[in-house]
Amino acid sequence: MKQEEEKKMEKIDQLDRKILRILSDNARVPFKEIAARCGVSRAAVHQRVQRLIDNNVFMGSGFDINPTRLGYPLYAYVGVHLEHGKLYHQVVEGLKAIPEVVECHCVTGRYAMLLKLYARDNAHLMALLNTQVQAIAGVVSTETLVNLEASIQRELPIHMENGK
Repeated sequence: MKQEEEKKMEKIDQLDRKILRILSDNARVPFKEIAARCGVSRAAVHQRVQRLIDNNVFMGSGFDINPTRLGYPLYAYVGVHLEHGKLYHQVVEGLKAIPEVVECHCVTGRYAMLLKLYARDNAHLMALLNTQVQAIAGVVSTETLVNLEASIQRELPIHMENGK
């Protein structure tokens, strides 16, 4: 199956990388402008973008929402200890019911899981942890790291094949 996926995925060339770089800077750039900047037709850009979508190079398309403007200025990372590792998927299902949990990762090291969640304030964070996250069967304990400032938030840089 892996070989089939590799056959299906075509090599990303210089033009693809240029298109990716433009779109990663601003996903709202019209194809017409991308085409002009790349020196190709709008149809060529459309075909390339569609192929990148089909090959799962793009992991979404949408707008980043500012949680603070929606009343959720606080976010935290929560390390979760499980009773047994085999309960991971069961706990994930429980976490899906908590809308404030926006990310859940299976990790190595100190925790079995690492969550990112948003809260309105400290009292809301405490309620989320005590009455929802820690109430899920299989969760033994949590450790919370409150974000004070996000100093770097960016996409992986798109380099041309020669490394630049």
